[in-house]
Amino acid sequence: MTSKPQNVLFIMSDQHNRDILGHNGHPIIQTPHLDRLAKDGVNFTNAYSNCPICVPSRASIATGRYPHDNGSWDNAAPYSGDRPSWGHRLVNQGIQVTTVGKLHYRDAADDTGFPDQRLPLHVLNGVGDLFTLIRETGLPSGNLGRKQVLAAGPGESSYTQYDRAIAKEAVNFLQNEAAGMDKPWVLFVSFVTPHYPLTAPQEYFDLYPLESIELPKNYGLDQRGSHPVIDEYRRLLGIADELEEADIRNALAAYYGLCSFMDAQVGEVLSALRETGLDRSTRIIYTSDHGDSMGEHGLWFKSTMYEGSVAVPFIMSGPDLPKGKQVENNISLVDCFPTILEMVGAHLAPEDHDLPGKSLLPMAQGEFEPNRVVFSEYHAAGSITGFFMVREEQYKFIYYVNYPPQLFNLAQDPAESNDLAGEPQYADVIRRMNQKLREIVDPEKTDAEARRDQQRRLDLHGGREQIMAKGFKVPYTPAPKVE
Repeated sequence: MTSKPQNVLFIMSDQHNRDILGHNGHPIIQTPHLDRLAKDGVNFTNAYSNCPICVPSRASIATGRYPHDNGSWDNAAPYSGDRPSWGHRLVNQGIQVTTVGKLHYRDAADDTGFPDQRLPLHVLNGVGDLFTLIRETGLPSGNLGRKQVLAAGPGESSYTQYDRAIAKEAVNFLQNEAAGMDKPWVLFVSFVTPHYPLTAPQEYFDLYPLESIELPKNYGLDQRGSHPVIDEYRRLLGIADELEEADIRNALAAYYGLCSFMDAQVGEVLSALRETGLDRSTRIIYTSDHGDSMGEHGLWFKSTMYEGSVAVPFIMSGPDLPKGKQVENNISLVDCFPTILEMVGAHLAPEDHDLPGKSLLPMAQGEFEPNRVVFSEYHAAGSITGFFMVREEQYKFIYYVNYPPQLFNLAQDPAESNDLAGEPQYADVIRRMNQKLREIVDPEKTDAEARRDQQRRLDLHGGREQIMAKGFKVPYTPAPKVE
């Protein structure tokens, strides 16, 4: 099915749990602008990040390739343009590409294919987070997760101020530049909320009275599953025990408030698109780089393969796309590269033939692709081993190098309460899913490669002991200063 080239407005948030969206059935969240976008477009209900942490995920979005192909293992291995991005492809074909907001690459001076970067956020000092290259059992707990949860509440942060500036600059582009362009353009608007700090502006925090908030699924010590890799992650973040219910509800109120705040910034951009009439010639994508567990399974934030962390919202809308359509096919963020190119009328290069993703336009317009397998991997902060996820129709398989796997039937158990990996009747499913994984990647070889590269970078910056002595000081990349 061919599609007429149109402008593309690609909107991304940071750390947005797929379920914390009114259109996806959340009982109390208020996200009216994203809900309207989904009602007027196509909602992909089984979308996944290819790595549930910022820097590797954003490298995969840029290149359309998996983290192990990019060598982007962690938040100290940022994209620097060494593999072609969709930006390179578009700019080389004469298409205007403008980015506003968070990119999380190495540096704005790198040739990443995005020459027009406005208010960019990149990794700190072009290096990123070296402390989390140290991946071994028994490290001292920095209590990062506990500190972020207990610090939650109402107020302003540099991140909310930054997102307001991002929305303002995107509106300025639409109102004062886009209308005068005679060729299709791409505007990539990348917000940082609802990523912690869990500080939500008062008016949005107040939308969620604490008594209205339910406790997370599988939160209690008697409810959460146990796995040695996940248990160690909980310990490192200082969340192995149960927090007070009031603190949990307070953190959720702040996260919900940030989701509503982010939705309001998206609304500003979408309003400008409609007011300029550009909505009649523009296709829209909304997604997030990864999710946020927000207490489910006794976990907070990202870095695992549970749905809250690795699943993402994904909405497409446009004048030629169906309205109110729901697509259950599995997709992942590497599909963004070919999708954006097709939307704007650009072409893949010959060397793109092995990209793992596909354009989602045919799927949005009604084509069905059964048994599609999606993939994610993790080698970063808080992980004592590399782990890998593949999902097919109903099963999700998680493979941990040198540790037991996990298997969930998401059709029967969407809350992932029952790990089937140890049950003999699922041995054939385990074998089949393991084969699907190994058609994509060699887990042991890739885990060893990641560790060698991480050790190389540790040595380059003074070695393990020196980096350990400095400690982990920056819990999130600082936002650039804005007016």
